Amino acid sequence: MARATLRIFLGAAPGVGKTYAMLAEAHRLRGRGEDVVVAFAMDHGRSDTRALLDGLEVIPPHTIAYRDTSFEEMDVDAVLARKPRTAVVDEYAHSNIPGSRNAKRWQDVEELLDAGINVLSTVNVQHLASLGDVVSAITDVRQAETVPDDVVRRADQIHLVDISPELLRQRLGDGKIYSADKIDAALSNYFRMGNLTALRELALLWLADRVDEGLAKYRSEQGIEASWPARERIVVGLTGGPEGEVLVRRAARILKRVNGGDLLAVHVRAADGVASESPQALESQRLLVRDLGGSYHTVAGEDPAKALLDFARSVNATQIVVGISRRRSLVSRLTGRGIGNRVVRDSGDIDVHMVSHPLGGRGVDRPRQRDLGRTRVIVGFAMAVVLPVLLQLLLAASPSHSIATAVLLQLTGSVAVALVGGLWPALLGALWSSLLVNFFSIPPVGTLTISDPENILALLVFVGVSAAVAAVVDVSARRSKEAARARAEATTLGDLTRGASSAEDTVEGLLKQALDVFQMRGAALYRAAGSTGAAAGGWRLVAKAGEAAPVPPDGGENTEQIDAGTRLVLSGRILPASDRRLLSAFGAHLSAQLERRQLAASRREVMRLAESNTMRTSILRAVSHDLRTPLAGIKLAVGGLRQSNVHYTHEEEQELLATIEECSDRLDVLVGNLLDMSRITSDSVNALIRPVRWYEVIPTALHGIPPGRVRVDLPGNMPEIDADAGMLERVIANIVENAIKYAPDSDIVLVGAAGGFSSSTLDGRPSGELRIIDHGQGVPAESVVRMFQPFQRLNDVPSTTGVGLGLAVAKGFTEAMGGTLTAEETPGGGLTMAIRLPLSTGVAFPPEEAQAPMEAQSVLLERRHTPPSGSSDSTSGEAR
Repeated sequence: MARATLRIFLGAAPGVGKTYAMLAEAHRLRGRGEDVVVAFAMDHGRSDTRALLDGLEVIPPHTIAYRDTSFEEMDVDAVLARKPRTAVVDEYAHSNIPGSRNAKRWQDVEELLDAGINVLSTVNVQHLASLGDVVSAITDVRQAETVPDDVVRRADQIHLVDISPELLRQRLGDGKIYSADKIDAALSNYFRMGNLTALRELALLWLADRVDEGLAKYRSEQGIEASWPARERIVVGLTGGPEGEVLVRRAARILKRVNGGDLLAVHVRAADGVASESPQALESQRLLVRDLGGSYHTVAGEDPAKALLDFARSVNATQIVVGISRRRSLVSRLTGRGIGNRVVRDSGDIDVHMVSHPLGGRGVDRPRQRDLGRTRVIVGFAMAVVLPVLLQLLLAASPSHSIATAVLLQLTGSVAVALVGGLWPALLGALWSSLLVNFFSIPPVGTLTISDPENILALLVFVGVSAAVAAVVDVSARRSKEAARARAEATTLGDLTRGASSAEDTVEGLLKQALDVFQMRGAALYRAAGSTGAAAGGWRLVAKAGEAAPVPPDGGENTEQIDAGTRLVLSGRILPASDRRLLSAFGAHLSAQLERRQLAASRREVMRLAESNTMRTSILRAVSHDLRTPLAGIKLAVGGLRQSNVHYTHEEEQELLATIEECSDRLDVLVGNLLDMSRITSDSVNALIRPVRWYEVIPTALHGIPPGRVRVDLPGNMPEIDADAGMLERVIANIVENAIKYAPDSDIVLVGAAGGFSSSTLDGRPSGELRIIDHGQGVPAESVVRMFQPFQRLNDVPSTTGVGLGLAVAKGFTEAMGGTLTAEETPGGGLTMAIRLPLSTGVAFPPEEAQAPMEAQSVLLERRHTPPSGSSDSTSGEAR
């Protein structure tokens, strides 16, 4: 069955109207008679979007029970059973609730596409994996829900839903995006003009790159070589000389006059070598191009001017920047032998800038290497036929001449033919010249008969000398060509070695370099999918570069076997045998990179195992005493109650039972903290995010605290936050219990931020804050970071009760919920712990604007209601 089409509506920020545009398109398709259903769509509380759902068939979502809460996800089976022509699936980058059919919604969409169902979907630019760090730097947002760029790029159509930042802020102010109580905070944080402008530019540039890829593919398929100036793209030709830096900076200044252009520097490494090429200069120019935001390329070509123009046309360049020739001879400039002159002459519709530089016209002519190409051989054969006749006519003009004169003159012609055409034209010329000398100069004249044996010897010497000269010229040309090719290969190998030694090479980077060096359209690295080779499991694509990945190794144009299960494949042209050695070098470097990847992965795994082992060892050492103490108390109390010969009063029995209960609580808290810390360190924590109010969790968290020990002062209008209620209870309980232990003479106050809003933001969203304040001895500034590490106690005193996990668990849980836990000095002495969590969007996890901080497929922690006790030993013993 043919794969269906995927159309994605791309937006720069929440609220631009992606879902609205998608549903409007669904109505348009339905109006044309197409079978359209809504597989999953969210109105995000927006009435305009909700109204568009009317009139469309909606497939009921699949309800998943998780952590005592029901969540709705797309019912993939129902959509496949219904099999509509087009399905509307909102939030392409969404992470499904654990227990769903797939971990990610885009994987659900892949199933629909494979079943022949067209899909309309939406995604925000911040969800693209390649832009995660950029968005984070702009908005302080850490995107947890991302989708690989390649997955989005495979979409058949991408529609940009774009509105100006001013209009988007106006929509927000009109209450069309968030509720009224969240508008001011959103306008001053995530929806600032600078943020929205930057996100909009990111979306436009990313889509422009995708459009540019499509244009390049179309031009390649249609065989269009002429440049289409759809986007300003400047190519700088580098010769390897010091003048390259001048050319790069000049091109960068030209590019500054436009927005969104590309700078590409290309060094053409000719097969006949460049005597003035400097590896140091090229390396400094490569770094300069990278600093200026451009890309550096190396191209091999017999003709530098032609190779430069071919590269420029392949990238659809609009301008070329080259330096004036360093040749100083007037003849060289007048005859147009300079590369720059030839580029100007053959550039066609590409603008060429000839840039002057200090070395212009001051160099020396590059020594021309003798390379007998097809043109020289053809010219040599023509000379072998014509030149002897012309020389014989010259002899005929002389009234009298000797046989020696005729032989020497024809020998001169044969040497000239040998210098131009090589061996075979020279042999033809020598034979033809000997016949002419015999016929016109050796008695009897007018016949091919030779009467004097000495004349026969003279003709044989003549032919032999001509052949010897031709052989010397041919061998010299061949050796010169081989030396030049070896020099070019050595330079390329030097680049590879330099990149490998500086750890700059990557598999993808080497493939791109291979495209430039061998002038190919595509390159790919395949590995055998099965353990017994490709025959059993086929081939798996490891990395690719170029317009499209070449076909698997069995059908590739150029295949290099790296090892038994790895193949490098190039497509575009058949490589000559002379390039196979260089191709093998690329294969060796790729093999080294693959080994480096495996070693890095093994190293990370070893480090993880070492950290886990260290954690287990620390846990065993820490709990060796703490587990025995409550167990001993329980055993003594139970043993006393079981003695039949001892009679206890009612008060004594109650005291023993209270001891058992207290020790049991201490054991429960200790084991819970140990389990929680173990899961945090193994990255298996995932929060069940839903709207929560502070006053819902604080009473449970303070259960068991003596009355009057903790005072709660919360504003009456504190808004909801996005949190996991069970985790939040544990966070508050651990912090309060820690404060009671290390500030025993201080009152402890839980204070909410004014209006429920924190002055800081989390992931670009407004946040709510709870502050737990004590007036104890406080913590030195240099110990604040260490106090959140596992197994830290007050002043690291071993005799302190507890294993020092309370604050480590609290911090891990807070970050798992997408919040922060920080410590500040209390004015007048003491410590203030601030819990900040993002304000709720009013939609259960995971909404479009709310990001789950951990992977959806991770194992979730079970909720624990910690019953703190004022005398418990098992809570945190952090430096307080």
